[in-house]
Amino acid sequence: MARSYIEEAGRRLKVAEVMLKERAYAYCIRQSQEAVELLLKAALRIVGVEPPKWHDVGPVLVEFPDRFPEWFREKIPELSATSRWLRREREPSMYGDREIGLRLLSYTQSHMLLEL
Repeated sequence: MARSYIEEAGRRLKVAEVMLKERAYAYCIRQSQEAVELLLKAALRIVGVEPPKWHDVGPVLVEFPDRFPEWFREKIPELSATSRWLRREREPSMYGDREIGLRLLSYTQSHMLLEL
């Protein structure tokens, strides 16, 4: 099941990239949120944790950090924050929120600065 989650996430990321280029930000957010959700649920399944039936699984990652390898454990705070942000943005994106593009740009820029 984890493998199928990863494959589905890859499909959603491809669509999200196209939507970003087309400036269809609301659809890009929805596809991105689903991709992150599926990938994190796959990670949980791989380490033997049954993923919850809700969209933001970040809190479950935080609950079981010792099950993951060190390289992944170090990224749990960022992964959890990204999952939370996308879940919050997913709902307004369903209804055509016009400000979503600005929030997406702001979030992306702030995370790019963190990586530098």
